[in-house]
Amino acid sequence: MNIYKQIEAEIQAASHIVITAHKSADGDSIGSSLGLLHFIEKLGKKAVVCHPDKAPSFLYWLDTSAIILMEENPEQVTAEMKKADLIFCLDFNATNRVGPDMQILLEEANGKKVMIDHHLHPEDFPTLTVSETTASSTSQLIVELIEQSGHLDLLDEQIGTPLYLGILTDTGSFRFNSVQPRTHEILAKILASGVQHHLIHEKLSDNNTESRLRLQGYAMSEKLEILYDYNVAIISLSKEELAKYNYKKGDTDSLANAVLSIKGMKAAIVFTERDGIMKISFRSKGAENPVNVLAKEHFNGGGHANASGGMSDLTVTETLDKLRGLIPQYF
Repeated sequence: MNIYKQIEAEIQAASHIVITAHKSADGDSIGSSLGLLHFIEKLGKKAVVCHPDKAPSFLYWLDTSAIILMEENPEQVTAEMKKADLIFCLDFNATNRVGPDMQILLEEANGKKVMIDHHLHPEDFPTLTVSETTASSTSQLIVELIEQSGHLDLLDEQIGTPLYLGILTDTGSFRFNSVQPRTHEILAKILASGVQHHLIHEKLSDNNTESRLRLQGYAMSEKLEILYDYNVAIISLSKEELAKYNYKKGDTDSLANAVLSIKGMKAAIVFTERDGIMKISFRSKGAENPVNVLAKEHFNGGGHANASGGMSDLTVTETLDKLRGLIPQYF
């Protein structure tokens, strides 16, 4: 029995299913969660989605009403996790990725755990593990689950729309080297199910607020620092600067990729001061310019070779100085 058939058997046998994903929600964590939820429902079963925190505003066009948030309803999430006899762990491979409060619940939960993920170096906590580091996204792996468990006929617009979104956002609109021939085969199956891909692109691209554009304009014109000797750029934004432009979650998500569009740029690092720490986004081009090692070794983070995250408990100035000192060692 292949791993996906085993997962389907666990779904059919479960009486209380919970779907979790990592803290700081993104298109893939939201997309894979909702896609799996609707697939489970098509199988005639029920599930609940419990996430640590809210999705960024650019994803609000999705129907996320089925998602229970730890940050808003901790008692309900606690009850759901305790009742669960099957817990899906999507788009993360270490229990600390769900945040400290949910991490305790996840580690203490008695239910079987199923990891479906595409990040490097998975921890050995699940009962069943799908860890495909060459896959473009976790959303792609949910389509693999649907097909390889023998239920491709159930794939429809409701299931396919969030999964297309997850693949789209985690591949940078299909530009990253994680996109393989299989990715396009999966996309073809999604489109054949009736998904209106052009509407998804429109909803993602045409939902800017004035404050978001002004913040991005300020970041690019006033805060962009290019280290020309290494072709690496850094943008730093303090909590005061974010507040000045009425920052909302997700407003800076596209900055690193915009910086990478500068001719000759190898890597872009954007960090913002939020919740008392510096949250850092690392992006780069090419196998010869990985950023995950830098994120892991110095900023308590990690991720993909060309797309990683991290954090710093130093001040804005101290974090900026630390990065300037490390860049010559890595680029």
